[in-house]
Amino acid sequence: MIVNTELEQKGNLFPSRILHFRKDVDTFYFTAENDVVLQLRIVRDSVMRFRYTTTGTFENDFSYAITKYASTGYNHLEIDEDKEKYIITTSKLICHISKENMRVQLYDAIDKTLINEDELGFHWEESYEFGGNVVKMSKTVNERESYFGLGDKPDHLNLKGKRFQNWATDSYAYGKSTDPIYKAIPFYTGLHHNKAYGIFFDNTFRSYFDFALERRNVTSFWAQGGEMNYYFIYGPEMQTVVEKYTDLTGKPHQLPPLWALGFHQCKWSYYPESNVKEITQKFRDLRIPCDAIYLDIDYMEGFRCFTWNKEHFPDPKRMVKELADNGFKTVAIIDPGIKIDKEYSVFKEALDKDYFCKRADGPYMKGKVWPGECYFPDFTKPEVRDWWSGLFKELIEDIGIQGVWNDMNEPAVMEVPNKTFPDDVRHDYDGNPCSHRKAHNVYGMQMARATYQGLKKFNYPKRPFVITRSAYSGTQRYTSTWTGDNVATWEHLWIANVQAQRMAMSGFSFVGSDIGGFAEQPQGELFTRWIQLGIFHPFCRVHSSGDHGDQEPWAFDEDVTDVVRKFVELRYQLLPYLYTAFWNLVEHGTPLLKSLVMFDQEDNQTHYRTDEFIFGDKILVCPIQEPNAKGRRMYIPRGQWYNYWTDELVEGGKEKWVDAEIDSMPLFVLEGAIIPKFPVQQYVDEKQIDEVTLDIYYKEGKERSQLFDDAHDGYDYTKGRYSLRTFKLTGKSNELIIQQHKEGKYITTYKNFKLNIHGLPFKAKVVQLDNVIVPTSELVTDENGLMIVDKDFSEIHIIG
Repeated sequence: MIVNTELEQKGNLFPSRILHFRKDVDTFYFTAENDVVLQLRIVRDSVMRFRYTTTGTFENDFSYAITKYASTGYNHLEIDEDKEKYIITTSKLICHISKENMRVQLYDAIDKTLINEDELGFHWEESYEFGGNVVKMSKTVNERESYFGLGDKPDHLNLKGKRFQNWATDSYAYGKSTDPIYKAIPFYTGLHHNKAYGIFFDNTFRSYFDFALERRNVTSFWAQGGEMNYYFIYGPEMQTVVEKYTDLTGKPHQLPPLWALGFHQCKWSYYPESNVKEITQKFRDLRIPCDAIYLDIDYMEGFRCFTWNKEHFPDPKRMVKELADNGFKTVAIIDPGIKIDKEYSVFKEALDKDYFCKRADGPYMKGKVWPGECYFPDFTKPEVRDWWSGLFKELIEDIGIQGVWNDMNEPAVMEVPNKTFPDDVRHDYDGNPCSHRKAHNVYGMQMARATYQGLKKFNYPKRPFVITRSAYSGTQRYTSTWTGDNVATWEHLWIANVQAQRMAMSGFSFVGSDIGGFAEQPQGELFTRWIQLGIFHPFCRVHSSGDHGDQEPWAFDEDVTDVVRKFVELRYQLLPYLYTAFWNLVEHGTPLLKSLVMFDQEDNQTHYRTDEFIFGDKILVCPIQEPNAKGRRMYIPRGQWYNYWTDELVEGGKEKWVDAEIDSMPLFVLEGAIIPKFPVQQYVDEKQIDEVTLDIYYKEGKERSQLFDDAHDGYDYTKGRYSLRTFKLTGKSNELIIQQHKEGKYITTYKNFKLNIHGLPFKAKVVQLDNVIVPTSELVTDENGLMIVDKDFSEIHIIG
């Protein structure tokens, strides 16, 4: 049921006047006459946690979302009070708490402007069906306020005027505005008067968010159980809000292996072995780069997880080795449903150890999935996660599978009205026993966590690569994700673009869509345009159901194949740029994709743009999203941008027509950017990289760029064996200066940089390399006249 948040709703209860106040280091307790307690914790100067109980006592403080590595501490903290309110002040925020009704107001500590305030504030409704409360919070909408986030919602980026729920749901062939779908990420960013803040409602029950739909001046969120427990995160920059939320819920535990950022090919299903070999060899024959091939459920014996169909795959270890010799990593699917079969060792062991979920009155939770009738492990129990991770030994350590893909883990159950477990199923919840009402949204997350632990252990010293379909806040610590079972339509191309942007602004950047659409069959034009978008998504995979035809790059016509090759090659050239962006995600929580509103929140035009986005921090991308287009109008954000294809310099802050025939797409580079490029390879580390091209885009002014590199796998980078190069570009009317600062102990394989300078407004007459003048006639250049310099230069000075 959806609970109305209006004051007149029967049964709504509110905090009464505050009677008592106490402080415990960084935590404040405010107790009302009716036993409502507000616990306010200062997490950081810019992050406050608000937690309420209606009984005078709090539940055990446990969260799957919050990482133990989250930053804490503050520079300033004081509390004061007057007749009407308590006043808590940090160096970033001022919080007012009304003595009359506990309502909260939050102000910028610098300029004293109001950022966010309660409308009715905390209120609740008793749940007679389940016990406990439906907990609610309502906030006043500020003038021209916009809202963003909430994970994979297939809707407009700006959430204002809409209502959503969080309940991870198997949503085959979902459409625009379908809600809910696969993920539950109860975090959003509000933006008004050029100030951004975030609210993370850490409650795993089915939750709802109303962004000024029910009442135009009110935004509210509520859940069907648990506590009112939310974090307020202040920017005021939108990117800062997302970085702080990502710090709170966890940055990825490590960099992905570089091959995971290559092009991947998948289908339901590639079998038998001869078909897998035929597909992979075709990539090599056609010179289309590809790093990974996927095995869907048909590789198993009767869809039993951790088994092999010996008829289709008689010797999987040999096959995986031969694929690896041809440059392909093999990724295998694993689902949560374990077939009820007493001859099946995985089932028997889990049954003997009592690891399966049970109904309230004791029977095991039984549901139909691909193998037929199944039981389901309780991944919220630590012993079960440990057991599950151990099951990967043969698959990973012995056979050599390099990645695992977790599907159906919402959890999905077939042939039942609600598509999942009944509410009464019981879970351990890491020693906090509960029903499925509480554990549902974290089930997929905990399965992915256990899978990640298995790969980390058995693939060591290589890094794990896991993909999950379902997720809750914090899942980005363990895994990548994709947007589920989409459809081969132009509308879904738009949806894929929006979902990837929204996931990035929801703290989960390592995301992609099923390129070309999972259901139905794309025409060659749609497939081509989707490839063009997909190569700019962090996870880049073609995947289809196979029911409607083939969907490999050569499945359409030669022209399509040639354009696909061109863009996949571009992906491989840009791998060092993307890898550097991943470094900043892992180190700082910086999103890999940035919607225009995150790039320039001061420009009101960006608040309602959906198509354009920034890839990394220097490349502007705008996909073509309708058939028969020879270009499109797009919005160029403020600044100066080079057309990637023509080097034309355009002024931003306005819409512009951009030509884009089928073999092109609107693509721009920020002036002053230095974009590193690898030579094209058929797979990552196919050959040693001896030279890296730096595409240098002249700017009159200053700009900073980076290049990160390491061994492309393993953990040596965590011990300082990495190379981080920071380039500072300074351009003047007749000078260009490039300075380099180096960090890290890793010795890169490449020895030189090839400088490809775009837009230089003068003819170079003098070049100084590290303060030594080199006559232009003596410069080392390639066949195209591009300057080649030692990778360890400190300064290049080009004078006209």
